[in-house]
Amino acid sequence: MSEGPSRASDVSRAEHEAVGWVQKIASGGATPEELEAARRWRAENVRHAKAYDDAERVWNRMGAIGRARHGPGADFVGPLREFGRRRAAMNRRALLAGGIAAIGAGAGYGLVKPPLGLWPSLPELQADYRTGTGEQRTIRFADAVAIELNTQTSLAIRPVTVAQDCVELISGEASFAIPVGAARPLVVFAANGKTLSDSGRFDVRYIPSRDRLSASVTCFEGRLRTEFRNEIAELGPGERVRYDGDGLGKISTVDPIADSQWRRGIVEFRNTPLAEAVEEMNRYRLGRIILMNSSLERRLLSGRFRIDQMDKALLQLEEVFSAKLRRLPGGIILLS
Repeated sequence: MSEGPSRASDVSRAEHEAVGWVQKIASGGATPEELEAARRWRAENVRHAKAYDDAERVWNRMGAIGRARHGPGADFVGPLREFGRRRAAMNRRALLAGGIAAIGAGAGYGLVKPPLGLWPSLPELQADYRTGTGEQRTIRFADAVAIELNTQTSLAIRPVTVAQDCVELISGEASFAIPVGAARPLVVFAANGKTLSDSGRFDVRYIPSRDRLSASVTCFEGRLRTEFRNEIAELGPGERVRYDGDGLGKISTVDPIADSQWRRGIVEFRNTPLAEAVEEMNRYRLGRIILMNSSLERRLLSGRFRIDQMDKALLQLEEVFSAKLRRLPGGIILLS
């Protein structure tokens, strides 16, 4: 049976609206309210979900990397609109099949793990507390616990148990301070592990990656216990433990002052591979720094930078490594 005019019109409208949402979000100018509106629009039905996923794939192919190849004046709006016109000719069976497959695959890569990290993922949008790029925030929890959220950090409040208060670090980095004599211990879940403390101060860091799960816990005051799978680590002041897909790592010592610099608005690199340093810089500035030269990735960077002046670090990269910077719209910087 052929599709009637209303169905074809509906598909065309969905494609047109999807292109508009993708353009808006990928531009970096979307407000939190617009991000939430995009999520709701996409979740309304199968047609919206499929249209959004397909429009985003076109943008991913022709977006930031495409501009790097073709120049900042390259037009990608035209191809997106042409894509919408072509997609309006799809039959209903193909649309439904593709939409169901997209939903079954995990509700869309773009909302789960946005390309280049240019906007928050769906779990981050659903957090109870979230900081934006370059933003830091302190909140009070359970009357006594002080929680400092670093940039691009999402935290969710979990149901209270009989004996514990519980939160989950969805992504980012947070510092937890529990006063001596607090009524209840605090449990922090992150990356399938959990950390428990009745008093003291500790940091938890978890930056989700497509490559592997990896989190770290650093104790600054008091004592705490970190559990991952069937392993347990007991930490005291100045100690850190990491856990990832291989399990719970060995306890290491840290410099308490240097390793809490972010709480004072400072990012410090100490012989850090440039690829890792760039990823950290990207957490503090709008847009994205993209390493285009693989030989630079292993170069080591040392230095201290204010988180609100991260672009100054780029000038040091340009000078120390003789690197070339190419600036594109939307805060995109190509480093080669």
